[in-house]
Amino acid sequence: MELIRLSDIDGSMLDLVGGKAAGLGKMIRAGERVPDGFCLTADAYRAGQLPEEELVEAYERLGGGRVAVRSSATAEDLPEASFAGQQDTFLNVEGPSDLIDAVRRCWDSLFTERAVAYRAAAGIGETAMAVVVQRMIDPVTAGVLFTANPITGCRSEMVVDAAPGLGTAIVEGTVVPDHYVLDQRIPAVPDDGGCLNAEQLGRLRAAGQRLQEHLGSPQDIEWAIDAEGTLWLLQSRPITTLFPLPPDTGDTRLYLEFGHIQGMLRPCTPMGVSLLKTGGSVWFQAAGAKVDRRDPLPRMVPIGGRLYFDVTDFLRSKAMRERIGTSLEVYGPRVQGAVLRMLDDPRFAPRPGLPLHLGSVVKGMARMVPAGLAGVVSSLSNPALARARAHRGVAEIKRMIVPPGESATAAERLRWVVEDSHKAVMSIDMHGIVWPLTAGMIAGTLPAALLKGVATDEELDTVLGGMPYNVTTQMDLKLWGLAVRAREHRDLFLGTPPEDLAAMYFAGELPDIGMAGFLAAYGMRAAAEIDVGVPRWADDPAPLFATIANYLRVEDPAQAPDVRFKAAAARAERMIETLSRRARRRRPIRGRLAAFFMRRSRQLTGLREIAKFAWLPVIQACRRQLLLAGADLADRGRLERADDIMFLTLEEARAAARDTDHREVAAMRRAEYVRELRRRTVPGALLSDGTDLEALAPAEPAPDGVLTGMSGAAGQATGRARVIRDPAGARIEPGEILVAPTTDPGWTPLFMTAAGLVTETGSPVAHGPTVAREYGIPAVICVRDATHEIRTGQLITIDGAAGTVCVEPE
Repeated sequence: MELIRLSDIDGSMLDLVGGKAAGLGKMIRAGERVPDGFCLTADAYRAGQLPEEELVEAYERLGGGRVAVRSSATAEDLPEASFAGQQDTFLNVEGPSDLIDAVRRCWDSLFTERAVAYRAAAGIGETAMAVVVQRMIDPVTAGVLFTANPITGCRSEMVVDAAPGLGTAIVEGTVVPDHYVLDQRIPAVPDDGGCLNAEQLGRLRAAGQRLQEHLGSPQDIEWAIDAEGTLWLLQSRPITTLFPLPPDTGDTRLYLEFGHIQGMLRPCTPMGVSLLKTGGSVWFQAAGAKVDRRDPLPRMVPIGGRLYFDVTDFLRSKAMRERIGTSLEVYGPRVQGAVLRMLDDPRFAPRPGLPLHLGSVVKGMARMVPAGLAGVVSSLSNPALARARAHRGVAEIKRMIVPPGESATAAERLRWVVEDSHKAVMSIDMHGIVWPLTAGMIAGTLPAALLKGVATDEELDTVLGGMPYNVTTQMDLKLWGLAVRAREHRDLFLGTPPEDLAAMYFAGELPDIGMAGFLAAYGMRAAAEIDVGVPRWADDPAPLFATIANYLRVEDPAQAPDVRFKAAAARAERMIETLSRRARRRRPIRGRLAAFFMRRSRQLTGLREIAKFAWLPVIQACRRQLLLAGADLADRGRLERADDIMFLTLEEARAAARDTDHREVAAMRRAEYVRELRRRTVPGALLSDGTDLEALAPAEPAPDGVLTGMSGAAGQATGRARVIRDPAGARIEPGEILVAPTTDPGWTPLFMTAAGLVTETGSPVAHGPTVAREYGIPAVICVRDATHEIRTGQLITIDGAAGTVCVEPE
C-alpha cells in the first residue's frame, strides 16, 4: 500500500505511515477538525521508487490547488522523540511537478546532518520516510498549544503561543508570539486584543483537553484559525521533554531528588530501587522502627527511575518547617531557595503533628545515643584504633555474606536476597564502622565554626587536601600504580579500545599489570554502584582500561597523581600549622580546639567512604544471585534473558519464580530505562503536578561569559574543558577541566589528571567535591546546564571559592 487517505489511518499503521500521519489519523478518528489529505506511505520510500502517476491522481482527487507537503518519518512524533524540525515541510505547494519535487525533497531530508545527528543522540537506528499531503489552510492566526507547561513541567497548565499568519514563524523562532498560560480559567485578554480572544482560548483549551485524554499523554499541538473563525488542528504529538509524573496520591506533594548527593543522576533500575528499599528497611528495623513490608521506606519514591524523598510532611510540620532550610544547604542555593518559597504556598500550610513516629524516634535514640557518644569519643581519643575497628567491621561484613550454593533454586536465591543478604551490613552500628566515620565527619566540620573570621574557606579546604585513609582515594592511587606498570606496554594500552582490552583481559591475552588483584579488591565498584542493576567493574573492566590510558598520557612528572596527592597532603600539614599559630594568637582556647580537630580530621575524615564501601560486597553478592535466578527464570520462559530480572521488583521476581510470566513487563521497563538514560536534566525539587520548582526560580544575573554555581572546592584553575556525560570509556587529557552532570566514586579516577571539576548538580558533601578537595583541585558545583553551555575544547577559568565558571573568549 503506497497511498492512503488520512481518515483511513489507524494506530496500528505507525511503521507504514510514520508518526505525523498516525497522529493526524488519531485526531480525525477522535472527531477533530483536520485538513483533508493523504499519505504517501513508507512502502514507496523503501521501494526506492516514487509512484508519480498515483501521487498526482491522489492530489487531483483532493481538489488540486495549494497543499502542504510534510515529512512523516517512522521515527517521528514518537513518545520518546519528537523530531521537531528535523525533517522538512513545504507549504503552498501547487501543481503536479512542484508536488513531486517537494516529496523528493522530503525524502532527502531524512539524511540531512541535523536529522542524522538527532537520531544518533536519541538512540534510533534505521528509519523510513512517509509523506503527508494536506489541503493548505489560510490562517488569520496560528500557533502552538502545549497541554502541559513545557518549561516548568506543570500538568495543570496549558501554554499557547500565537502569531498572525502561518504558525511556521513561531516554530522557526522568527517572531515574538503572543504568549498565554491557561490554568483552570481563561486569562484576561488585554485591551489591545492580541491575536486571540477569550472564546478562542477556550476552544483551544477544550481541544487540548480532548486530545490529551484521547491520546493518553500531554500533547504539543499545531493549530490555525482561518478567516471564518474555524479552528483547525494541524498536528499533535507527545511532549517528549517532560519529566515523568510522581505517583498520584490525590494530594499535592513535594519531592527532593537525592541521587545527586550520591553523584547519581542516571536512572536506577526497578530492582535497584527495590533492593535499596528492602535493604535500608533492615537498618530501620534494627533501630526500632516499624516497617511495612509491602512498601519499605515509603518516603523514598522512584520517579523517572530517580530516587526522590517526599518532604511534604516535613514542610507542613509546625515543629520542623522553620528548620528545614539548613538541611537543604546540601542541595545548593537554587533547590534550597525553590523549596523555601513553598513555605508560603497555602498547599503546604503548617499542620499540627510530627512527620515521624515519636515512639520509634525515642526507641532509636535510646539504642544509638549512648553507644554513639562512647564510639565517637573513643574514636577521637585514639584514631588509629578507630580505623582498625572500622576495617575489622568491613572484614566481618564480608565474612557474614553467605549466599546460597550452586544447586539453589531461583526461589531460594530470591529469598536470600530479600530476607538474609542485608543482615550482614545493616546492624545499627554496622559492626563498628559508624562511630569512627561519625567522629571523622564531626572533626572535619568543627574547624570551620571554630575558625570563623580567622581562616578563609580556601585555607580550610587546603586542610582537607591529600586526605589519607579514604578507600576511594586509595583505590584511585592503586589504579595509578597499574598505569605505571603498564608503561612498558604503552602502545598497546593507548592504541587498543578499552572494550577490546577488557576482552583480552578475560581471555588471558594481556600483560600482567596487576588488574586481577585490583578487581579482587575493587571489582564490586562502578559508576552508580548503589544500583544492583548496574554491571560492576568485575563484570566489565573497560572503564578501568580507559582510565589507565588517560594516566599514560601524563608526561609531566609533577602531574603524576601520586605526586599531586602527596603535595596536597604536604600543603595541608603546613596549613594546619599556619592556622594553629594564627588562631592561638587571636583565640587561644578555640585555636587549640581547632588544631586538635584539624589533626583528628586528617586521621578520621577519610573514613567517610567506608560505610558504602562495606555495603558494596553485599550489593555485588545480591547481583550475582539475582542474575542466577534470572537465568533460571529465562530458561523457564518467565523472562526473555537473565538480566531482565533487573527490571522487576523483588516481589515481582518472587512471583515469577512461582508462576508469573514477566517478559512483557521487563521489556517495557527496559525500554523506559534506556530512554531515561538519555535524559540530561533531572529536577532537583518536583511537585506532584510535575512542576520543576527550579524552573520557577528567577534568573540569576551574571556577567557575559560567566556561569554561576556554588563552591565545591576552593582554588582557581584555567584549562580546556572536557565535557563528559558518562565515565565509561571517557578520555580526559592532563590539565583539562572535567565538566559533568554529576560525579560519584566511579568518576573519581578521572580527577587524578584533571585540573578542576564543574558539575551541574551536587552538594558540598557529595563525593565529587569532597574528593576534589582531597586531591587539591578546585570544583564548582550546581552550575545549571553546564554540559550544554560549555563545549569540549573551550578555555575556561573556574573559581572554586566564588562558585563561578568563566568561559574565555575564543
